[in-house]
Amino acid sequence: MATEGRMNNFMFYCPTKEIFGAGEIKQLPELVPADARVMMTYGGGSIKRNRIYDKVKTLLGDRIVVEFGGIEANPDFDTVMKGVDVLKESKANFVLAVGGGSVLDGSKFMVCAANWTETDAYTLLRTPDLQGKAKALCPIGTIMTLPATGSEMNFGGVISCRRLNTKTGFMNRSTQPVFCILDPEFTYSLPHKQVANGLADTFVHIMEQYSCHYMMNPIIDETCEGMLRTITRYSDKILECEHPDYQSRAIYFNLATEALNHTLGKGVVECWGTHMVGHELTVFYGYDHGLTLAIILPRFLKQLLPQRKQKLAQMAERVWFVPREGKTDEELAMICIDKCEKWFQSLGLKTHISENGGDDSHFVEIASRFKTFILGPEKLIGEAEVLEILKGSL
Repeated sequence: MATEGRMNNFMFYCPTKEIFGAGEIKQLPELVPADARVMMTYGGGSIKRNRIYDKVKTLLGDRIVVEFGGIEANPDFDTVMKGVDVLKESKANFVLAVGGGSVLDGSKFMVCAANWTETDAYTLLRTPDLQGKAKALCPIGTIMTLPATGSEMNFGGVISCRRLNTKTGFMNRSTQPVFCILDPEFTYSLPHKQVANGLADTFVHIMEQYSCHYMMNPIIDETCEGMLRTITRYSDKILECEHPDYQSRAIYFNLATEALNHTLGKGVVECWGTHMVGHELTVFYGYDHGLTLAIILPRFLKQLLPQRKQKLAQMAERVWFVPREGKTDEELAMICIDKCEKWFQSLGLKTHISENGGDDSHFVEIASRFKTFILGPEKLIGEAEVLEILKGSL
């Protein structure tokens, strides 16, 4: 069975100041200390093409600013370690991440690694028990240009190491951004592919916190279901890239942030198994993160159908508006999973590995990574089950 029973104890603390709306970048001078030595981080240069870079530099005024660009999607360990060198050498005491979740994730790891001397930084990344001991060298603020990861209001991140074929999450409370500026108009230049991946990422963030418990916290259930109804209702308008609509993009940005600021985890168990398997598809196939989630989620849920059928039946009724009459929980749950996959496909995402040019050549190696790392609160998804999920995803 999915986890049932009374609400768990919890502590909720989200100290990030969220500044939301068109033109609110104007508040930047009041948010960054006047005497700050700023390290400005960004990605491949899109902020220069859309002029956000110019706005930021102007608003920072006469503050000392050093730049570190080139942080790639799925930020690479070797890249961010170069950023650590720049951070140390510049003696910056404030990091301003301008871009999407990858830029912010890379920046979070930089401020921890720059202040870590007990072991090498890769050991810190790969050892969860050490991560809480690290202390950020300096605070981080962020100007987000891509809704998806929710990194702007949490203390986690994901770092890849391409030369070692790994993609690993880390968490450290000292990396929680002190502020985030979210302007829906900054999303207008995004291509369709990035918006589609971001929508899938947001949807699965909600599902990882919703689908694996039953009647633990009806407040969280109602919140998640409302968010799922909203993202599916507005996805067509959000995907409009030639003439983006402000209200739709505002809804999108708000959803992506709220999906992973820990609100949805209050008093309930969480899963994150779809993410863990999805990370391996990025490592071995190079797929975008959102795409990997669209591929894996339907098969992951089917693998746990006996345990999660009640919750998925509830979702079928409340999110997809499927009438219960004459249907068992299992039938409703299967309809729910099918509708989730069809929604991913409506975004333009191909939900099978073979459709994206991949084959089964890496399946055994991926599955072997879950020999002792068992996924989900039910503790039922290990090496053999991951292999079945991958085969079903082909």
